[in-house]
Amino acid sequence: MAVTYKKLFHLMIDRGITNADLIEQAGCSANIITRLKRDNYIALDTIEKICKALKCKVDDILEFTDDPTENAHD
Repeated sequence: MAVTYKKLFHLMIDRGITNADLIEQAGCSANIITRLKRDNYIALDTIEKICKALKCKVDDILEFTDDPTENAHD
């Protein structure tokens, strides 16, 4: 099972939040943003910080997928 963070980036677009805004609000690094864009593993405490900063639930920013090829970026 794989994870995708597409929902996070859609939420950021809808709210007009930039990567820099998320870094500042959630207290994470630019490396975390890169890992999110690549659908790489993110520690649960980081996901918690993002959810607190965006005032949302975990299922608002990520979803599980059965097909790991679904996460491949063009």
